[in-house]
Amino acid sequence: MKVSNKILSMPPSGIRAMFAMAEKYDNVISFGLGDTAFPTPPNVIKAVQNAFEDGYTHYVSCQGLKMLREAVAKKSREFNGIDCSEDNVHIAFGAGAALLLTFFTLVDPGDEVIVHAPCFPNYLQYIGMTGAVPVVVETYEKDRFRVTPQALEAAITPRTRAILINSPCNPTGAILEKEDLEKIAQVAVKHDLVIVSDEPYETIIFDGKKHCSIASLPGMADHVITVNSLSKTYAMTGWRVGYIIAPVAVREQMTLLQEAMGSNVTSAVQVAAAEALNGPQDAVWEMARAYEKRRNILVDGLNSIKGISCLMPGGSFYAFANIRKTGMTSDALAHMLLEKVQVVTTPGNAFGDCGEGYLRLVFAQEEATIEAGLERIRSILGSK
Repeated sequence: MKVSNKILSMPPSGIRAMFAMAEKYDNVISFGLGDTAFPTPPNVIKAVQNAFEDGYTHYVSCQGLKMLREAVAKKSREFNGIDCSEDNVHIAFGAGAALLLTFFTLVDPGDEVIVHAPCFPNYLQYIGMTGAVPVVVETYEKDRFRVTPQALEAAITPRTRAILINSPCNPTGAILEKEDLEKIAQVAVKHDLVIVSDEPYETIIFDGKKHCSIASLPGMADHVITVNSLSKTYAMTGWRVGYIIAPVAVREQMTLLQEAMGSNVTSAVQVAAAEALNGPQDAVWEMARAYEKRRNILVDGLNSIKGISCLMPGGSFYAFANIRKTGMTSDALAHMLLEKVQVVTTPGNAFGDCGEGYLRLVFAQEEATIEAGLERIRSILGSK
């Protein structure tokens, strides 16, 4: 049976490729997949159990349950400073589906969307599936992987429709602070572009810094589509619930599109998501503190290994380690670590050409697992 050329043109994920390769090995330590060792908070588990018992097993609004949309809007006003109501909110099947909805709603074939890289590789797929063209703007270690407004503006053409930003960033851990976002906002307004801001790591931010949402800046609410998820904040990666905050007229079109693509996110899951947002937030900040400690263990350990240097990421639970002094390519070192000591990492080039010479390592595991993984890497490369 023939499949479409569009599907055949989609490159496989380098993240998932390493994950699949690791399945044939025993006693693997994984720094590969962006998931967490933390369980979903118990109040959220209890909420979904109650929701099933209370009959949340049928269709609901394609826009999402009102209780969840209200919870998202309240959280977005109070935590993010975004001026919005539940009418601005659309509930999607995770942040990935939310981004796909966003680009199908925003762009036409041949339009261009600017993306800063190294980036989550699925971004390029989401944009490409619409027939639009991703335009990659590279970032560099010397700038702590922060995209500059000058680089963004230099990439704008008459076909540019939107700029996609991600802070804290997967894979680099870079954060865009308020001053960075103000300059990016000026570029977008000057050229009448939409900013799509992907913010699933908003609570995983370190060194006393605070997350800033670009939609919270004065006058920007009508220029920004904010995409978010409960996956990382509440350790709900398998629940697949995300959301979009957009101008009402745009949000209405997204809701129409989701009706055609799969109706509503699982009803009981939406009830539990509302509990996650409305209930106690202690677990969120306990996880954030634990990630900061784990970051320090991983990055300090990497910096003690021969041939590796690594910046302290400002947020997310990823470290982007420079491995150029090993004399090996990203693919070669990642494969060697898997084959010789059963440690899974992700080659930096999975996140764009400018990621060559780096490995991405996740530090969302238990501390003992991180330390054991570092010892295995050190056994191959040696200490400084």
